[in-house]
Amino acid sequence: MTKTPAYLKKGDKVAIVCPAWKVDDNLQDAVNLLNSWGLEVVLGKTVNSSYRQYAGSDELRAEDFQVMLNDDSIKAIFAARGGYGCVRMIDQVDFTNFAVKPKWIIGFSDITVIHSHIHALYGVPTIHGQMPITIPDATKASLISLHDTLFGKKALYEYESESEQVVGQAQGVLIGGNLALLVNLLGSVSDMNYDGKILFVEDVGEFYYSVDRMLWTLKRAGKLSKLKGLIIGGFTNLKDNKIPFGMSMNELVKEIAGEYGYPIAFDFPAGHIDNNYTLILGKDVSLKVEKHKVVLTY
Repeated sequence: MTKTPAYLKKGDKVAIVCPAWKVDDNLQDAVNLLNSWGLEVVLGKTVNSSYRQYAGSDELRAEDFQVMLNDDSIKAIFAARGGYGCVRMIDQVDFTNFAVKPKWIIGFSDITVIHSHIHALYGVPTIHGQMPITIPDATKASLISLHDTLFGKKALYEYESESEQVVGQAQGVLIGGNLALLVNLLGSVSDMNYDGKILFVEDVGEFYYSVDRMLWTLKRAGKLSKLKGLIIGGFTNLKDNKIPFGMSMNELVKEIAGEYGYPIAFDFPAGHIDNNYTLILGKDVSLKVEKHKVVLTY
């Protein structure tokens, strides 16, 4: 039976570590916010470490993450930022204690590596949401969603969109994260089983053809055909070539996944955006998609 981490309460201790790129920005805004929620913040060694573009060597980043995983007084671990580097250290981390005494792991972007690894091997829910480095620019609504998720308030996300959705209803375990990372993990020990799941994907700064290629890669790997539903989050700063790709993001998704008949939700407010709503990956959700309206509930 899957173990769900305990939700936070005032007085709990949480950690901030850097499993990927180093942090050049001050994290005080994030610390202040977490303190205002009644949480005690512990900063890992990697917060002040630097090695090339990383927050310390692979060994140091793995060690720092390991320390926080094994410390039973730490109830949640925030990745300070994404970037790149989690794939370089993930195999050095021992999740034995975590599997028995799970805690919330929070982050997005490159942290998709950690989310996927945990879901593939241990089935423990994790949190896709704002990170300490993104908190200064985050919308109030997205921070409320982070607080409410961490403290166990049931989520209901409802929004209207000008995009024409692929109508339908679905229920299943929510998985996913950054599209490029999900593709990079194919065939590895961190690659998840997608069958019967609702897949969420987001990305930033990609070319249209690259997004198309990555989705085709998932399709050819058999990852899309047996989904219950698909949620398209923020695909920000998409780029085109001198010779235009000729399709919009929504059009290319429908061309690739439309044949399967499950609901597809576009414009979900999560990803590399200021209004990055919090999602619990690995948790059962209900998805209702109407022509111009989407409702996601836990």
